[in-house]
Amino acid sequence: MSTERRHRSHGTGLFEPSQFRALGEGCVFEPGVMVFHPENISLGRNVYVGHQAILKGYYRNEMVIGEQTWIGQQCFFHSAGGLTIGARVGIGPGVKIITSVHAEAGREVPVLFSPVEMAAVVIGDDSDLGVNSVILPGVRVGRGAVVGAGAVVTEDVPDYAVVAGVPARVLRMRP
Repeated sequence: MSTERRHRSHGTGLFEPSQFRALGEGCVFEPGVMVFHPENISLGRNVYVGHQAILKGYYRNEMVIGEQTWIGQQCFFHSAGGLTIGARVGIGPGVKIITSVHAEAGREVPVLFSPVEMAAVVIGDDSDLGVNSVILPGVRVGRGAVVGAGAVVTEDVPDYAVVAGVPARVLRMRP
């Protein structure tokens, strides 16, 4: 019996700028950034991507990040369902944005093997996502909205709202 193991990988996450669908001038990728499926990722001008962030593109759907957006270290963005992040968005360290989830298939089916449902996430221009916040599939965060640190966003956030908590709730509207 052979002791050789065969494994499959989605790749190393190493990338070349030429592999992106689009890459604006002045983008910065700090050491340790990993990018998967860069052919489905577009970044505007002057996007900053912090240390050890993971941009997990997908073989279909796109990840689009607008100009002058700042992405903190150790963020994880998964764009299976499609992800659009506007311009001038601040994204704190450790933020997770997820665009797919396993559906309920009944007790007889392990959750891991249940169907995957995908839903796009949209983050509006001029918004801010606090440290370690989590944005779940199908959510739209409105223009100029602020998501508090550690919040778990399960529903749409109105333009200029300030939300916090688990699950995130509107605390007030920005003036």
